[in-house]
Amino acid sequence: MMTGSLDTTFAALSDPTRRAILARLAEGEATVNELVAPFKLSQPTISKHLKVLENAGLISRGRDAQRRPCRLEAGPLAEANAWLERYRAIWEANFDRLDALLDEMKVGKNPRRRDR
Repeated sequence: MMTGSLDTTFAALSDPTRRAILARLAEGEATVNELVAPFKLSQPTISKHLKVLENAGLISRGRDAQRRPCRLEAGPLAEANAWLERYRAIWEANFDRLDALLDEMKVGKNPRRRDR
């Protein structure tokens, strides 16, 4: 399995057609012709998208008699998810602090409380 860099992974994921192809492959392997069917794109255009995904390590192509099924490869997506997860944790901590501050402000503006 070839794992691409984060730059390559995110570049491949930047295209909505490639994301749709990955979503389809998440359901199971498919041939190029099976992947062409739901799109209003030519087979050569889909093949170019598949090449980008393959170069990023996001898919692999096998051999099954006359078929060359494409399948999803989890490694690069797991790497991208781990990178994003670090930032999610940072944002959650920031939101938790904001929630605490807003709770403090609500208590300070309680109409029953009269400070003089």
